Amino acid sequence: MKLFTSTLLAAVAVGALTFGSAAWADGKPTVGIAMPTKTSERWIDDGNNIVKQLQAKGYQTDLQYADDDIPTQRAQVENMVTKGDKVLVIAAIDGTTLTEALHEAAAKGVKIISYDRLIRNSPDVDYYATFDNFKVGVLQAQSIESALGLKDGKGPFNIELFGGSPDDNNAFFFYNGAMSELQPYIDSGKLVVQSKQMGMDKVGTLRWDGSVAQSRMDNLLSAFYTGKHVDAVLSPYDGLSRGILSSLKSAGYGSGGVKLPIVTGQDCEVASVKSIIASEQYSSIYKDTRDLAKVTVGMVDAVLSGSKPEINDTKTYDNGKKVVPSYLLTPVLVSADNWQKILVDGGYYKLDQLK
Repeated sequence: MKLFTSTLLAAVAVGALTFGSAAWADGKPTVGIAMPTKTSERWIDDGNNIVKQLQAKGYQTDLQYADDDIPTQRAQVENMVTKGDKVLVIAAIDGTTLTEALHEAAAKGVKIISYDRLIRNSPDVDYYATFDNFKVGVLQAQSIESALGLKDGKGPFNIELFGGSPDDNNAFFFYNGAMSELQPYIDSGKLVVQSKQMGMDKVGTLRWDGSVAQSRMDNLLSAFYTGKHVDAVLSPYDGLSRGILSSLKSAGYGSGGVKLPIVTGQDCEVASVKSIIASEQYSSIYKDTRDLAKVTVGMVDAVLSGSKPEINDTKTYDNGKKVVPSYLLTPVLVSADNWQKILVDGGYYKLDQLK
């Protein structure tokens, strides 16, 4: 077995050893859960939901957050293997950096479940639990299409495009899904990208950083929209959307009779739902992390009992080494028309959280 001396020291430094060395308790093994960051409330919800559901079934849990630092997450995963965790649930920061650690895990019989973000370039990923990420992008684009009346032949309108982090495989599915709907309107001239910035190599936003999105929107407005109005902004994630809206408002949008553009988003974070209610952000995508946790816990149960988990996709998610058997959940578009029914009546938020 390869020793991970330096990375174990790093893991100690970030508190990754807080759960001790016992891998088994009450006859059930410990499940390691590696989450990317606490800066997004959705990952906090993901971690909490998985822990709650696993513990309800009698499992011990080893939950770690990596503060969006790749070496930290790698050290945490290595440490989980060293301690004897039998299943790893990993929402990777950059899955391509985990190949060696996952190879060591697989050699010990540890099962790997890629959680919401596909781990790439590793043959050792056993299963993938996620949402239909291509459909996420489709729904975002359809909200723009509907709001602008594009199906009714209205236009032309100016649009700018933002993508997610290029090291997150999902970002490409979101972007490609959206462009499958928007590209025909761009080709026909009903949508005009004044900056001409298209493709993930130009519109990607590393680490999903809202401040980076805000700065880029500032630059787009000053370079391409003097005397012009931006009518829509494709944003794949609420944290980026809030940065984009801050830029737009600083430039006078939303006041003095200057309309805010249609701005999309994803994850239905509290601040963005409030923004939707306030008629600022136009839409977001609801991904119920309780359901994703349920699917993931079902996978854990199945692999530890020697049975096969329920999957519904065996073609879509090629990680560069294998097509990973997956379970895809259905995302839901949320706007001013349905936020209360979907989010409050559905029990995801309490109404006073959104006031």
